[in-house]
Amino acid sequence: MKRVLICDPLSEDGIRPLLDAEDVETIVQTSMDRDQLLEAVQEVEAIIVRSQTQLTREVIEHASNLKVIGRAGVGVDNIDLDAATESGVIVVNAPDGNTISTAEHTMAMLMSLARNIPQAYHELKQKRWERKKFVGVELKGKTIGIVGFGRIGLEVAQRAKGHRMDVIAFDPFLNEEKAKKAGVKHGSLEDVLKAADFLTVHTPLIEKTKHLINKEAIELMKPGARILNCARGGIVEEDALFEAIQEGKIAGAALDVFEEEPATEHPLLDLPEVIATPHLGASTIEAQENVATDVSYDILELLRGGTVKNPVNLPSVSSEMMEKLSPYFKLSEQLGAFLSKVVEGTLERIHVYYSGELLDVDTMPLTRIAVKGILKRHIGERVNDVNAFKTASDKGIEINEQKSTSTKGFTNLVTVEIETDQEKRSIAGTLLNGLGARIVQLDHYSIDVVPDGHLIVIQHTDQPGAIGRVGSLLAKHDMNIATMQVGRTNLGGDAVMVLSVDREVEGDCREELSAIADIRKVKCLNL
Repeated sequence: MKRVLICDPLSEDGIRPLLDAEDVETIVQTSMDRDQLLEAVQEVEAIIVRSQTQLTREVIEHASNLKVIGRAGVGVDNIDLDAATESGVIVVNAPDGNTISTAEHTMAMLMSLARNIPQAYHELKQKRWERKKFVGVELKGKTIGIVGFGRIGLEVAQRAKGHRMDVIAFDPFLNEEKAKKAGVKHGSLEDVLKAADFLTVHTPLIEKTKHLINKEAIELMKPGARILNCARGGIVEEDALFEAIQEGKIAGAALDVFEEEPATEHPLLDLPEVIATPHLGASTIEAQENVATDVSYDILELLRGGTVKNPVNLPSVSSEMMEKLSPYFKLSEQLGAFLSKVVEGTLERIHVYYSGELLDVDTMPLTRIAVKGILKRHIGERVNDVNAFKTASDKGIEINEQKSTSTKGFTNLVTVEIETDQEKRSIAGTLLNGLGARIVQLDHYSIDVVPDGHLIVIQHTDQPGAIGRVGSLLAKHDMNIATMQVGRTNLGGDAVMVLSVDREVEGDCREELSAIADIRKVKCLNL
């Protein structure tokens, strides 16, 4: 008899698969303090939490029989993944359970925003009949701009089309073919901002998307447009939104999330043009049941010797194989991360090639990590070592792994290649004995770069003075150059310059670099 401990309140219908299983004893024990939790986990094979219980390293190490942790939801911030992986504990979550709930909540907020429903209701509760004060707008014929076109964005688009709205979407994984199949118009972020009468965001909150909808983005929008955020607090810059509403640039906003929650004293709540809810996107009976059900089935499957559908952490690898692979883990992710930040266009295919001493080992874990490094730029921590392949597949990205006897003079070589709808780029790296990781090739240019820290990648024409002009400009901005590598095809032809600098390159400096004669592209990376 396997024992499963449920630490946070969950839908009883959702955990019904566990309750009905004859080979499982389900223990529901919520609101435990630290000592109670440490005692409760000692004799269980599985633990299920939501967001309340913190499964720290201490807790996981106390659970000597633990095989699996289930998170009834998407995020796993309250679970120490490193400790779980080191202890051989698989962590699973439920990434799909709240898709419909969040999409429907977005539509409810959209219609309420368009017709001033919360404000009118409040006035009526105060015994005031104010028909003229709350004239709204119709959705029919309006354009909804969707930033982030994953599962939730697609569901919102389908519902908006039912209201006869025009839909334009932006997503780093969306191309013309995928957009056409979904029946929406594909555009850049700027296209979406300029076209939208209503703008809704459905992206994860990562470095790239924090304050994505900022003052500059809002300035591109139509006067009188409206903004919705039912995704993550911080995607919309709240101070910029407040200012834009006060100035009349933005007609209103509907917010389910804030940068800091609870947000009962937030200045935006004082604006009559703003409607808000307390993070209710996933708060439906069905969503709560769905996430609990998904996790319950995954746990049952694993306890019975099967495979899980939504694993989060690294699968087990033999100690012998781990000893051979572990030196390449960081290199693989760095190569993927580097290439993802210089390539342009919508990802279509990822190729990973191995040669040298990697020929005789199972390199699939390295490929998985390289793919994670590529996707993290757009998805953040939601992509991990285990779900990288599935995430890529869901985005329509093809993955290929090959091995070759050609080492180009190196003992080992890992090459990552990305194909997009615009270009094909590649990068190769190796481990040098006693010196660590090196990037040794970028496209067809030979270089020698440590894949770490702040890097500037410059594509330029090989002309006298190019290096000097770059150095002078960086000195003007008090940017210290640690190393510089230059590769070229032929005298006076195409060339690449890779510099490592001591701090992040600011916007003004980047723009001035791009304006230097003979420089075609500038990419600033932080590895």
